[in-house]
Amino acid sequence: MEPVIALTAAMARAGIRRLLVLAGESEWSNATVMQLAGALPARWLWVGENPRFDLHSPASSVRTLLGREFDHTVFNARQGLDVEALAVVAGTLKAGSWLVLLTPPWEQWPQQPDADSRRWADSPSTIATPHFISRLQRVFTQDGEVVCWHQQQPVDFTPSLPRPGWHPANGAPLRQQAEILHALQSIQRGVAVVTAPRGRGKSALAGMLIAACTGNCIVTAPSRAATDVLAEYAADKFHFLAPDALHEMIHTAQAPQADWLVIDEAAAIPGPLLSALIAAWPRVLLVTTIQGYEGTGRGFMLKFCAGVPGIRQFALSHPIRWADNDPLERVLDTLLLFKDEDFARAPQGDVLFSALGQAQWDTDPAQMASVYQLLCGAHYRTSPLDLRRMMDAPGQQIIAGTADDKTAAALWLLEEGELSPALSQAVWAGFRRPRGNLVAQSLAAHGGDPFAATLKGLRVSRIAVHPARQREGLGQALIRWARHHHARDVDYLSVSFGYTETLWRFWQRCGFTLARIGSHREASSGCYNAIALLPLTPAGAALVSHERARLERDAPFLQPWIAEKLPVQGVMATTLNDDDWRELAGFAFAHRPLETCLGSLNRLVIASPQSLPALRGRLDVRQSVSSLCQTLRLSGRKALLARCRQEASQALYQLDPAQHDALKNQVLQLQFFH
Repeated sequence: MEPVIALTAAMARAGIRRLLVLAGESEWSNATVMQLAGALPARWLWVGENPRFDLHSPASSVRTLLGREFDHTVFNARQGLDVEALAVVAGTLKAGSWLVLLTPPWEQWPQQPDADSRRWADSPSTIATPHFISRLQRVFTQDGEVVCWHQQQPVDFTPSLPRPGWHPANGAPLRQQAEILHALQSIQRGVAVVTAPRGRGKSALAGMLIAACTGNCIVTAPSRAATDVLAEYAADKFHFLAPDALHEMIHTAQAPQADWLVIDEAAAIPGPLLSALIAAWPRVLLVTTIQGYEGTGRGFMLKFCAGVPGIRQFALSHPIRWADNDPLERVLDTLLLFKDEDFARAPQGDVLFSALGQAQWDTDPAQMASVYQLLCGAHYRTSPLDLRRMMDAPGQQIIAGTADDKTAAALWLLEEGELSPALSQAVWAGFRRPRGNLVAQSLAAHGGDPFAATLKGLRVSRIAVHPARQREGLGQALIRWARHHHARDVDYLSVSFGYTETLWRFWQRCGFTLARIGSHREASSGCYNAIALLPLTPAGAALVSHERARLERDAPFLQPWIAEKLPVQGVMATTLNDDDWRELAGFAFAHRPLETCLGSLNRLVIASPQSLPALRGRLDVRQSVSSLCQTLRLSGRKALLARCRQEASQALYQLDPAQHDALKNQVLQLQFFH
């Protein structure tokens, strides 16, 4: 252990962290870990299964460790590798620390089922992840500062090239922080944004700005816990308000006065909400991570910031908790492609489209990485889970547009549907929710056709065009290429998106038909979720026609629930048809949501002579859940929904007892799906 001790001391002097891989059987790697812990007395953390230290955490809970620091950590990846957790843990390690990664025997690992695949592969069982693990092995082997210790093989702990001595930060602003702080303090009005990878001191900088401000400042963030570092530096001038609370204050003209509104982790706040916040205060500072395990990417910079007139942009690049060119940070950045495409060089010339396969992660890794990085840059929620899904999950289709040997456009499609008729009907009734198949399941669960999920679809997961080649029609060209390439074996293309007029115009130009729009704003986007379809076969065309007609028929009753003008020509229909009866049976006797059945329920209320106080209270009066529960003396939301289902059943029975009984029997049989 003497070479380990000597190298660890050298790492501490240089202010760096390193990765140590222990590849072998569990008994050997456990014993080796205990030897290391004995030779390097410190506060060791164990992440994963079968902990050997008092201080331990499951991989699923490592985000609770953010804000803390550890000397050395063991990460057990012998059964599965949660790369997001690995990246989070790396961010908690002090300078001079080891991240010890426990893996299966090196040769067996690529073909071994990975337990983490349950989270992202949408497969009925765990799968092997050969493309990702093979890439990991190449990256680790080629990095001269990663120590790979294989069972029954010698290991080399020779120190790397000499590094200069490192001195930790003492709490005062470092040079980059001081320069940005000075620039921020000179701003009289407007919006500024500070971006940086983790560990660069951006939250500390925001806290310093607040501490130095002579007036009042307000801090907001996706969660209060995300502002701990900022609060430490702001001290007694720290004043936090949640984004939704601030939004409500703006709407009620009760927004508090402040010299600065500081928004930490701004990229994780929905764009419409962010726009409302920055318009309400004279000076706003946005602070956000632009790469890393959060999956924020450069989309925030490209899309949101580009739309803010006169925005001042600053970036922190030098770490403060460890030295520049830290080996641990470098190898994880390389492995997980955290270094986003900077879009500095534009692809020139004609764009040629082609389909890419997962095998090309082995044969042409540079092109596949380029596609992934373009998608990251365009979609700030792309995360390491998406990388693993693209590399190894079944049912992935990638289309790339290349110019000048550079990726100019990319389309990522996911295969969906082909559920059995019995399962599709069980999904329609709300008795089953199998994993995956986002749009296919939504078409069944929220649409009008119980057999919708039996068709085969390709869902647009991501689409991106290089900023220098936008407004040339490349996005539409990608869809046309996919449409032609998959026209014979897929019933429809689909897309699920946060509805805005701009986005909808794009999908409309691509040939899509709006099939559904939700009645609640999504927390992730601040928009109503919409689904649009592009049929490729007669069966697909029939589905699209049916869903379009249903949306038009329901639009007059759906519009009051949505604070956006629906982009469809509503058809006022007040009489119940066969589709309405079937849907109402799904609501009354199964688990279809009320919001999904707004059209048919409104037509039922119009047709029924009964009082139906719960249904009329929700639909006619639009009474709030809490108020209606108080009026009807019900215990809460669940009790109110049960009453609404009961009233729907009573109204159907009064209109046609025989049809009521027949449909009830049919729907109840769906819950016995095997």
